[in-house]
Amino acid sequence: MVRNVPQSLSVGGSGRGGGASSSSHGAGASINMDRQMQVAEQLVLDLRYPVRRERALLELSKKRELFHDLAPLLCNSFGTSTVFLQAGDTEVIHALLSPEIIPSCLRSMDIGCELSKTVATFILQKILLDDAGLDYICTREVKFFDVAQALGNMVGELVEQPSSRLMKYIIRCYLRLSDNPRACDALGSCLPDMLRDTTFSSCLREDPVTRMWLQELLQKVDGNLDALQAGGSVSRIHSTRI
Repeated sequence: MVRNVPQSLSVGGSGRGGGASSSSHGAGASINMDRQMQVAEQLVLDLRYPVRRERALLELSKKRELFHDLAPLLCNSFGTSTVFLQAGDTEVIHALLSPEIIPSCLRSMDIGCELSKTVATFILQKILLDDAGLDYICTREVKFFDVAQALGNMVGELVEQPSSRLMKYIIRCYLRLSDNPRACDALGSCLPDMLRDTTFSSCLREDPVTRMWLQELLQKVDGNLDALQAGGSVSRIHSTRI
C-alpha cells in the first residue's frame, strides 16, 4: 500500500481556489521536492571530503524532519573526530557499513516519504558502488534479501506514484547487485516483473541513461537482449557517471 507524503511536503492546500490554484501548488511542491533532493544529494556526496564533512553532517542533522531518523543516525555513527575527518572514501564506506546505517536506510526506504526514500536509496547506491559495500551485502544472504525486498517494495509503490529520480537509483542498485554472480542468480527470481515489462516505459521515456541501465540489468539477469528496445551500446553505460 502506498503511503501518503507527510503534510509538510504534500501537494495542494485547503481545497479552495479552484483547479488552477491546485495545479500551481502541485507544480510548486514538485519543484521544491527536486530542490531539496538536490541539496540532500550534495550533502551526502560532501561526506567524502574532509573539509566539507563536518558542515554536511550539521546540515543533514538539521533536516531530520525530512529524513526521519536517517540524518541524526548518520551524524551519530560518523562523528566528527579528527581521525574520521581525515578518512578517505573507503573509510567513509566502511563507516556506512556499521550495523545501524543499512537497516536505517532500509527502514526509510520502506516507510519514509518520497524524499526520505530517495536519499536512503541514494546512500545505498553509494555503498553498493564500492567493492567493500557490494561484498558486505552480497555475502550475507539475509542482508541481500532485505535489500532486494526493500527495492522491490518501492518498485511496486512507484506504479501508482512514479518518480523518475527514485527509479533511477533503484535500477542502479539492482544493476550493481547483478555484478555479483550469486546476487545476479538470485535476482532472477526476485526482480519485480514490472521491471521486465513496459510498466515504467512512460516514467523512463525522458531518461535514456536509466533505460540503458535497465536494459543491461535484464540482459544480465534474464538474457533479454531486446529489453525495452532501449537501443545503444551497453558498454556506454559504464562510462556514465552519477
